[in-house]
Formats: sequence, structure tokens, C-alpha cells
Amino acid sequence: MEQKIYEIVKLLSDKKAQDIVVLDISKLTIIADYFIICSASNVQHVKAIVDEIEEKEPMHILRIEGKESFRWVVIDFGDIILHIFHEKEREFYNLERLWIDAQKVEIAAL
Repeated sequence: MEQKIYEIVKLLSDKKAQDIVVLDISKLTIIADYFIICSASNVQHVKAIVDEIEEKEPMHILRIEGKESFRWVVIDFGDIILHIFHEKEREFYNLERLWIDAQKVEIAAL
């Protein structure tokens, strides 16, 4: 699992995703074990990140939502759900606050 998270975070970092956060939600819900949340400065940046993930991780992707507007794209890997936000949407929805009880995973430790 850690390897898969590391690979996704590395791809996000390579595409200059901002404010990357990994939350362990495994004890709070059955929908997934981890959320990875990141921001992009504009719609084109969100699209570039999504394109990179689709190109490099196609076998692991179960579903993608939000490609109509590229303001909030959710990529479901099964045990990991990746949220790629336009920075304004991230500020508005503030998933970190909604999942305040989730354990934050130190990315450097991966």
C-alpha cells in the first residue's frame, strides 16, 4: 500500500501539484483506506495532473469523476481515493476539515 501511495504522490509532485496531503481514513469509513488530496492553480494544471495519472497508472484506476470541468477530479484506485482540486474548490470544500479525525500520513516517511 505504501508503495502505491508513494508512486501517486511522486507523480503529483512531478507535475507540481500543491499542498499534497495523505489521510489515513481506514478507521473511519469503509469507502477507502486513504485519501490523497492536492491542489492545482488552474483548470489546465488540474487537467495536466489528471492526464499524467491516467498515463502512468491506468491499470490501477477504477473510476474517474469530474473531468467535465476539471475543478475537482476524483480518481478511485479502490483502497486509495485521489482528490485533485482547483485551489478555490479545495478551499471551499475543505476535505481536511471534514475528515479532521483522520490520521495525517507523513509523506516524507513513505
